[in-house]
Amino acid sequence: MNSVLLVVREPTDPGPVERLAGKNATAVTPQSALGKAVNYLANNWSRLEHYVEAGFLPIDNNPAERAIKPFVIGRKAWLFSDTPKGSTASAQVYSLVETAKVNGQDLYTWLRHALERLPHAQSVEDYEALLPWNCSPEMPR
Repeated sequence: MNSVLLVVREPTDPGPVERLAGKNATAVTPQSALGKAVNYLANNWSRLEHYVEAGFLPIDNNPAERAIKPFVIGRKAWLFSDTPKGSTASAQVYSLVETAKVNGQDLYTWLRHALERLPHAQSVEDYEALLPWNCSPEMPR
C-alpha cells in the first residue's frame, strides 16, 4: 500500500532558504556584494513570501516607470515647473494624459474633445462625461 507523507512546517521553523540566508549572513563579509545580498534576503524574507503567495502581483513596476520617463527626462527643460503652482499644474496634466492613455484614448483626440466641451459643462454629470473612461476612443474630430 502506498502512503502519502504530509509534512507540515511550523511557522517558527525556518525554511531551507531562510536557514541558508541565516548561515551565510555570518559567513560572508557584510560589506561585500554577496553579504549585502544575503542580508537583504534575510531582512526581507517575509515580504518575499507574501509576494509569492499573492500570485497576481507584478514582479516589477516597469509600466509605471515607462509612464513617467518622458516627464523625468524633460523636467529640467520645463521652466514652468520651477514653482509649486507650476509643479502642481504639471502633475495634474500628467495625470490626465496618463489616465487617457490607460483608458485607450488617442491623446490628441481626447484632449481636443474635452477642452472644447469643458467651458460648456454645467453639472457634475457634464464634467464626468469628459473623463477618459467615460468617452469612447473613437470620438469624432
